[in-house]
Amino acid sequence: MSILIIQLPARARLSAEAAAAEAGAGPSAGAPKEYSYVLSADGMAVSRQGHCAAPMLPKADSVVAVMAVTDLSWHRLTLPKAPAARLRAALAGMLEEALLADPDDMHLAVAPGAKAGQEVWVAACDHTWLTSQLMALEKAKVRVERVVPAVAPDEPPTAYFHELEASVTTDAETGAETLLTWSTPEGVATWPTAGTLARALLPDPLPMNARFFATPPVASPAERWLGRAVTVQSQADHLLLAARSLWNLLQFELTPSSKGLYALTDQWRRLMSPQWRPVRMGVMALVLVQIVGLNLWAWHQERLIKNKKAAMVQVLKQAHPQVQAVLDASVQMRTETEALRARAGQAGGSDLEALMRALASSWPPEQPTAGLQYDGSALTVMPPPGWGPDELEQVRSKLNAAGMQVETADGRVTVRRAVPG
Repeated sequence: MSILIIQLPARARLSAEAAAAEAGAGPSAGAPKEYSYVLSADGMAVSRQGHCAAPMLPKADSVVAVMAVTDLSWHRLTLPKAPAARLRAALAGMLEEALLADPDDMHLAVAPGAKAGQEVWVAACDHTWLTSQLMALEKAKVRVERVVPAVAPDEPPTAYFHELEASVTTDAETGAETLLTWSTPEGVATWPTAGTLARALLPDPLPMNARFFATPPVASPAERWLGRAVTVQSQADHLLLAARSLWNLLQFELTPSSKGLYALTDQWRRLMSPQWRPVRMGVMALVLVQIVGLNLWAWHQERLIKNKKAAMVQVLKQAHPQVQAVLDASVQMRTETEALRARAGQAGGSDLEALMRALASSWPPEQPTAGLQYDGSALTVMPPPGWGPDELEQVRSKLNAAGMQVETADGRVTVRRAVPG
């Protein structure tokens, strides 16, 4: 299942006048002209990457947006036991003192797998800005299913050196535009590497299991500043790693709604996701087993039929050696047996004597027939005048029980021996 990962540009820190102008320009005023993106066929390797405007973004089965590390603040608290409809208001009340802005102007998201009564991480960002980004992409027919943080609190401790957006190489070389994001299970913090205080913010000594990454433009300055080697991580690799996060910041009022065709599309994408691969493989294996089983059963039944036909042919040739060509063993056996019976002078089931005996045992003795007619295989009788459907049905039921086939037409009753099978 293909996945398109879009890097949301870092939110510009504007003056009060510029911020007011942006707010008055509409929800799409902060939308960028171009987005950095990564297209992956399986979410593990890069198939395509680049920069383009929103309408030019490639199509994919799933779309994930990644927020910059500077646009999220992290807060740890005990998740309140509140109904889902009131959880957002409860979180806003608990974070009122910790947030620098009005809680009503912030978008909040709870860590995946959070349970009431336990300590969890809550991510906060500007609600208006995030909504404008999503609306700009939606306007370009790019439907974002998940928004994930570029870095989240997690193990092991990780140092990520990266440059400010729109920074130039010369600035990155001097370290003026280089940022360090330090993430641990205790939280996420970002600060510039310039200045004497920056190094003091890192723990001393550094954890033994700590990881160190850097984007290519700042890899050399980061190694000189840190005094140790770092792993170079391109923006595409960083976006792929962020997209595999379990986080989804689209919660509460920003939860995507699935209706109509979107609902079917979402279900199909979920079914084709890597998490559902064992289920798909199991269903395919079950279908394959059923197909193989049906073919084996059909082959077995075909063999049984062939064996029975061969047995019938063998019986026919043993009983009637004069038959050379066998076309239908059952019909030929019946024909040859009837011929033997006729040559022996014995009455058959379709002879006049047998039909007369069957009719006599079923016909009321006090009601003589009005006439008889025999054509060699069937006996036709004329019922006496005044017979109705009840009398005819009574005779029919008795003859059927005796193995006879009865037909009524034009006031006549025709009796013949029922064909076996």
